[in-house]
Amino acid sequence: MNTIEHRAVMILVFVMVAFNTVFLSANGVFMLVAPMPWYNLVPGVTDTGFFNQHFIRDIGMIQLFLGMAFGIGILKPARRVELWGAATLWLIAHALFHVWEVAVGICSPSVLVRDFPAVSMPALMGIALTLWAWSMPRIARRDLGSTMRQGSSPNAG
Repeated sequence: MNTIEHRAVMILVFVMVAFNTVFLSANGVFMLVAPMPWYNLVPGVTDTGFFNQHFIRDIGMIQLFLGMAFGIGILKPARRVELWGAATLWLIAHALFHVWEVAVGICSPSVLVRDFPAVSMPALMGIALTLWAWSMPRIARRDLGSTMRQGSSPNAG
């Protein structure tokens, strides 16, 4: 892979990690700090059942931990596969649960489109990121973390 291709891949990886880190963490904090406004403002949530502050905060903690796993993974390349893989497993299970609700008639197929940015997209990004991290040789995983923190290319110099 030449330097330009490598840089493009690194930018894409960074954008996906940043999205999952910021979105999941912010959503988790919102759920923990303001469960009632979260319940009323997020499209479709009120259709899933009555307000339950305890349940919303439980899931908020999970969302925050998932976001933190992606953020820490960018800083700790040697732990990236485990961090991103574990977070991604939960995101996949959550997305599949939404598909199951449609399959058994609990929800209409339109909810999959509505929920895609918040449910399926983080899972798909997590899959791509985890596979990318797994494909990196162990030595490159260590080097990549310092490269991303320094903002330089491992092929430079």
